[in-house]
Amino acid sequence: MGTTSRALEVTIISGEGLRVDRRRPVKKKAFVVVRTNSQNSRSTKADFDGGSFPAWNEKLVLEMPAHARFLTVEVRCKVNSGDKVVGTAKIPVSDFAGGFFPPNYLHFLSYRLRDSGGERNGIINLSVRVKGTENVIGAATCAVAAASSSRPWMGGSTAVGKVYGGVATGVPVWMA
Repeated sequence: MGTTSRALEVTIISGEGLRVDRRRPVKKKAFVVVRTNSQNSRSTKADFDGGSFPAWNEKLVLEMPAHARFLTVEVRCKVNSGDKVVGTAKIPVSDFAGGFFPPNYLHFLSYRLRDSGGERNGIINLSVRVKGTENVIGAATCAVAAASSSRPWMGGSTAVGKVYGGVATGVPVWMA
């Protein structure tokens, strides 16, 4: 009974040291496009005052498919000939989802942007929250139950909302 997507709340906070063509600092009109896949993207409004250190503080909500492995953040600026990509960061989903993070945990992240040639081109600061509640206890219960069926020495009887059995780990202490 897995979900096909999760709601993401991405707040684009600011950028640092943005340059156009690795030479000129961004003057104005920088904005950010966030993508979970090719069909799902959201963008911020353009920053007209920050130059190469823009501040957006804009919250974007988008759906992230369950199979997504990266969140793509692309900083762009408006120029006479259209939009120019300043830099891109591919953020692994494992940096903010899954594992042992509590439900609705707010992650503050900073990533190096790379231009089209792979060169460093500024930093993007953002926060990410996976919306909704994930049943962490239920997941732990299922993991122990599955482990106990394949490894009977673990015990592993379960009750609703409680986990019994499992493996205890620790560091040995030597008394002198």
